[in-house]
Amino acid sequence: MRFSGNGPDRLIVAPTDLRAVDPFVAEEILEGRFVLAGRVLETHGRSPFSLELPSRIFAERLHSFSWLRHIRASRNDVACANARNILDGWIEMHGRRISGIAWDPDVIAQRIIAWLSHSTVALHGAEGGFYRRFMKSLAFQIRYLKQIAPYTPDGEVRLRVRIALALASVSMPVRASIIKREGQNLDYEIERQILPDGGHVSRDPRAALNLLLDLLPLRQTYINLGHDVPARLIPAIDRMYPALRFFRHQDGDLALFNGATATLANELMSVLRYDETAGQPFKALPHMNYHRLSAGQTVVLMDTGFPQSVELSRGAHAGCLSFEMSSGKYRFIINSGSPKFAGRNYRQLSRATAAHSTVTLNETSSSRLSSSRFLGPVIISGVKTVTVNRRDDSNGGDWLTAAHDGYVKNFGYQHEREIGINAGGTKIKGRDRFIQPESRGRSGEGAVRACIRFHIHPAIALVRADDETVLLQAPDGENWVFTAPGLQVAITEDVFFADASGMRASQQIEIEFTVAERPEIHWVLTRGE
Repeated sequence: MRFSGNGPDRLIVAPTDLRAVDPFVAEEILEGRFVLAGRVLETHGRSPFSLELPSRIFAERLHSFSWLRHIRASRNDVACANARNILDGWIEMHGRRISGIAWDPDVIAQRIIAWLSHSTVALHGAEGGFYRRFMKSLAFQIRYLKQIAPYTPDGEVRLRVRIALALASVSMPVRASIIKREGQNLDYEIERQILPDGGHVSRDPRAALNLLLDLLPLRQTYINLGHDVPARLIPAIDRMYPALRFFRHQDGDLALFNGATATLANELMSVLRYDETAGQPFKALPHMNYHRLSAGQTVVLMDTGFPQSVELSRGAHAGCLSFEMSSGKYRFIINSGSPKFAGRNYRQLSRATAAHSTVTLNETSSSRLSSSRFLGPVIISGVKTVTVNRRDDSNGGDWLTAAHDGYVKNFGYQHEREIGINAGGTKIKGRDRFIQPESRGRSGEGAVRACIRFHIHPAIALVRADDETVLLQAPDGENWVFTAPGLQVAITEDVFFADASGMRASQQIEIEFTVAERPEIHWVLTRGE
């Protein structure tokens, strides 16, 4: 009852939504078909909220109303009336009872942003009764979200909650003191979560894109209405752009580290067109702990960090020292990425070290993921220290050496990886070394087997040349030769989790050996003529 009450009698503005609209999706919704999260729901004229939903992720997408933007593609009377009927169904079934997926903090925040941004669709031709129900429900959700905001999970969700509340404060008629307070709350979260190098505390390269899609319209709404912009908002946006460019590969997509998944090109471009910080990407993000080596048309990105807290590890991957490589128009070596629509088990698999282009010992991840439903999917042990050294050689090459202690406790070895790229970007040299720290770890408990995996993008074909050599061929004819002298190089089946259409088959290069026999191995990638 404490969240109930009358809503405002009007909205001041409908903020812009930078996400792309699809007329086909609008037609499908009008026909009673919802295509969300890789599933299809046929409503047969009934409210989708009265039906059993195909998956939890589908339910989150449906209850968030992010699909409402597609109605803008037609915005005719029939489509808007249909959208109102769906909204009315939600208000009737879920708007008065706080329970279930519909009232998860992130879902509420997304729904508030969607209802505000697409109020012109929802209220187009609306009669007075629906207008009042819409505004009353919106106000109810905002009051509830204000109460739970300090207790929402740390990270991207909490920041999105503050964005939604700030957007609501300037989109609806409220006192100036409320606008100021919500701006201050937003500033506090921005200060906590957007690092000095522009990265997000989650270490997910895609988080910056997700947040910019909401922060940019918020900034413009403040400016258009003549309100004072929160002090941290514009500087944070300016910092985030270079970090976003840092993670862009040669094909324009973002790197697949720590929960990142497929990126829609139109979403990325809709954000990048507002970039006023033009310049070359940084060589490193020292607070987010990533490094970038680039020369010619070749880019190598490497993860040299670990989660900043247990709470922030909920989406983190055990991929320390993994790397990705792109050249020309294609990504060649990648991580498997995070699935967009899969369930909990597949998401957990994608977080394992084996799903990254790095080394596993005895098929064990370098960081241990909790299987407790009480704790949630956090990282509970593993990498605690990473040392990094960056240098240039006399021929203009760029070298990165890093080591982590994730395997010291269980196997008594540090993993050290060195990667160097020549000045022309035509040769990449790698070395993986296993070091036994003094008075650390355990020994004499059986042979430790290592497996180095190089996950290959599905667009790249692998052709065996000999036992030590594999040819990586791109569709446009560019090719790279992978060689590991003195070692057996295997080509095995793989799964690419982060494809835009869902999980798909791919391939990987594997090198297996016993650490005691070969504590150091070398491998080379050379661009073909």
